[in-house]
Amino acid sequence: MTVEQIAQLVIDTDSAAVPPSVAVRCAGAWTVRGIAPLERQLSALSCPAGSALVIDGSAIAVLDTAGAWLLHRTVHAQKESGADVRVTGLRPEFDTLLQLVATHAGTVRPALPAPPGLLAGIGQQVWNSLHGASGMLAFIGESALIFFRSLIQPRRIRWRPVLHNLQSAGFEALPIVGLLSFLMGVVIAYQGADQLQRFGANIFIVDLVGLAMLRELSPLLTAIIVAGRSGSAYTAQIGTMKISEEIDALRTIGVGPQELLVLPKILALVIALPLLTVYADVAGVLGGMIMARSQLDVGFVLFLDRLGEAIDLSTLLTGVGKTPVFAVIIALVGCYQGFRASGSADSVGRQTTTSVVQAIFLVIVADALFSVVFNWLDI
Repeated sequence: MTVEQIAQLVIDTDSAAVPPSVAVRCAGAWTVRGIAPLERQLSALSCPAGSALVIDGSAIAVLDTAGAWLLHRTVHAQKESGADVRVTGLRPEFDTLLQLVATHAGTVRPALPAPPGLLAGIGQQVWNSLHGASGMLAFIGESALIFFRSLIQPRRIRWRPVLHNLQSAGFEALPIVGLLSFLMGVVIAYQGADQLQRFGANIFIVDLVGLAMLRELSPLLTAIIVAGRSGSAYTAQIGTMKISEEIDALRTIGVGPQELLVLPKILALVIALPLLTVYADVAGVLGGMIMARSQLDVGFVLFLDRLGEAIDLSTLLTGVGKTPVFAVIIALVGCYQGFRASGSADSVGRQTTTSVVQAIFLVIVADALFSVVFNWLDI
């Protein structure tokens, strides 16, 4: 590149003129290679409001898109500051390129839409909720059809994924379920010990711990743990497969994604959750037994004898019988939210959060309905 081809910039200021004027003479090759120093000079160029700025491009030998963009940005910035800007001397082809850059530069940002009003926001939330509910109902119906089809043709059930989900959702959840249930039994016994001591009813700590854990707390606590642990994992797994187009690949080769991904998870949770609940019952009663021994002097043998009198088989079955419904809710919500993921990993995170919140909410609602029905049936 010769000396004449190097991009050059000469700025002349005439403050005595009325109005004040600034002349900028451009020369050389205004290309991406040589305009970096000029960009700093033009960024520092300041014209007072009402002044005249004349950009002379007659000496520009070469102009590419980068140079045209720099000229356009300078003109736009000075016009916004109030200067009267004119570009003169450009070759016709350079002027055409500058106009093209100005057309597609997008210097004017589109106005952001106004936030919806209160009623519009409420209506939008209601519509989104109804749309999500209708999609959930359709998903439940399709899953039910696949389930009944698998009952008619058991060979369609994929037992290896069922066993894998049974291990991940059931066996691997034993430590956390056992620990939290044990601590819950300790808390119930500790809170009840002070009140029972006042009335000399120490032995009724067994009734308190047994009924609370077996009927309500163990099934509900286990379901919440599984919803946060396994339900979120289902959403993340299916959501990742959705955005990486693995779901579409399964459909392409003739494999139903619900038959492969949803049904094994439902079957595994229906098997695992009742067993985890029985395990939680044992851990919770054990925690209450230890606390009753230390706080109320109720020995282990006396505790177990009273437990056999206070708790019957129907109490155990009442708590365990709710868990298959909880399992279906957790699996369906987790899988459905996974299929709703789209676009990016951020969508997977949002749907995972939604999955956990909805699953826990629906499990508590179902538990409340069970309580009403059991009370109505006098169970």
